[in-house]
Amino acid sequence: MKRRFPVLMTALMFGYAFLYGPILSLIVYSFNESRLVTVWAGFSTKWYGELLHNQQLLDAAWLSVKVASMTASLAVVLGTLAALALVRFRRFRGRATLQVMVTAPLVMPEVIIGLSLLLLFVAMQDSIGWPDGRGQLTITLAHTTFAMAYVTVIVQSRLAHMDRSLEEAALDLGARPLKVFFTITLPLIAPALMAGWLLAFTLSLDDLVVASFVSGPGATTLPMVVYSSVRLGVSPEINALATIIVLLVSLAVAIAGVLLYRQEKRAQSEQNQG
Repeated sequence: MKRRFPVLMTALMFGYAFLYGPILSLIVYSFNESRLVTVWAGFSTKWYGELLHNQQLLDAAWLSVKVASMTASLAVVLGTLAALALVRFRRFRGRATLQVMVTAPLVMPEVIIGLSLLLLFVAMQDSIGWPDGRGQLTITLAHTTFAMAYVTVIVQSRLAHMDRSLEEAALDLGARPLKVFFTITLPLIAPALMAGWLLAFTLSLDDLVVASFVSGPGATTLPMVVYSSVRLGVSPEINALATIIVLLVSLAVAIAGVLLYRQEKRAQSEQNQG
């Protein structure tokens, strides 16, 4: 075991360097004085000031955050309902179809998803006049279609391994099923809901292919702006914006981890007292 320890540590360090080295390099070069992102010319924070005056990047970032927030919220609601139907109702007509429809976006290429949704939105606009053009709404709906599949898988796994004795005890004591769901089931699956929300938010914020199909001239997400600018050379302002996003996401994940840790500690203490 002692002989394997240096090998394992070396492999671990190489793995972390491979995963987080590019992100660390991006953060370091966001403080570069030079406009060339590959040439270090001294420490400077001027690109963060330039970022505040780049209205295109700021508008795209704000649009992406709004779309990702709405997508994650809708995906959690729809994914939770689908997971409840698949786990709690074992036999109903259309269960196999629902299972296939839930897992299909997980394996389907994004190009196929984006093209099919574009054709759907165009056909709906021609037939019923809605949605009126392509923009924030169509991007949100498109992102929700594949994000809810990931949320369904996460919540379904949590529901399948959850102890139902507390729910059955509450039902035996006269509680209504809806009250049992909101007071017992929902708190028990809250970590899965939070994980699903964060995953859906990340998938929506990161998506480029699907958004390129279903967006219009007035709705350009941050990945689309970054991709179009990368072809002409990476701007240090993009590095500054990416650094801010990395810090905000890390802070959100840390806060979520602390809250979940406190919730688990509280649940364990209540169990011990009981």
